[in-house]
Amino acid sequence: MASEHIPVMTVEELNRFLETDFPEIHTDGKVVEVTAVGPGSVSMRLAPSEKHLRPGGTVSGPTMFALADVAAYCTVLAHIGPVALAVTTNLNINFLRKPQPAPLSCDCRLLKLGKRLAVIEASISAGTEGDLVAHATATYSIPPR
Repeated sequence: MASEHIPVMTVEELNRFLETDFPEIHTDGKVVEVTAVGPGSVSMRLAPSEKHLRPGGTVSGPTMFALADVAAYCTVLAHIGPVALAVTTNLNINFLRKPQPAPLSCDCRLLKLGKRLAVIEASISAGTEGDLVAHATATYSIPPR
């Protein structure tokens, strides 16, 4: 069960890891940040810039996909430590409704954390009501330690 997984990295450690080992995430400015870490879970926030929007006044699909992927990555790292070579092997996303060009939250939870694979669920929400705008599942490969 996900609640059995105790995090080994803090919010501050994950944000610092992203800045030092994955600086590409901030090429559009510091628009993403880890906001919470808990047993089997991580939350991130994305404050979209103009580069993240598409015609029609919405946050682009690729931006939401990237948020789900980075949040899932941080969920894995939060529970195994700073293993930079953990990689996405699969990510499926369903776009549920059109988000306004405003901050998005991504809440992830571990569904499975094994020696070689981790499976994560990511829920992306928007607005003050927290309307679900996308849902994803991701599988990560964990290198041998």
